[in-house]
Amino acid sequence: QVQLVESGGGLVQAGGSLRLSCAASVTISTFNAMGWYRQAPGKERELVAAVLRFGTRNYADSVKGRFTISRDNAKNTVLLQMNSLKSEDTAVYYCNAKGTYDDYWGQGTQVTVSS
Repeated sequence: QVQLVESGGGLVQAGGSLRLSCAASVTISTFNAMGWYRQAPGKERELVAAVLRFGTRNYADSVKGRFTISRDNAKNTVLLQMNSLKSEDTAVYYCNAKGTYDDYWGQGTQVTVSS
C-alpha cells in the first residue's frame, strides 16, 4: 500500500522560506509524476509543482522563480523548497504520486504565511 507522509509545514513570515518533504513508503521512481498541490480555504485544490519520471519539472505561474521541486529516488522523497513566501501561499499542501492507473495523496501539511 502506498503511503505518502508530508512534513515541514508551519508558520512563517512573508518573505521567509520553508521546505516541505514527502516521504513515500514505496519506490517513487516507478511513478509517472510526483507533485505538490495546495488547497486554500474556499478554493479548489491546485497544482503547485510536479516532477515527471524523467526529470521534467512543471510549476504553477504563481510560484515560478520562488519554489523548487526535487526528487531523491534513492530516499524515496520529494522536496518542495519554498522561498519568498507570500500570504497568498497560505494553504494545506498535499503530496501526490501519479501512477499509470492510480493517484495517491498524503494527508497534507499546513503552511501559513503571515503578512
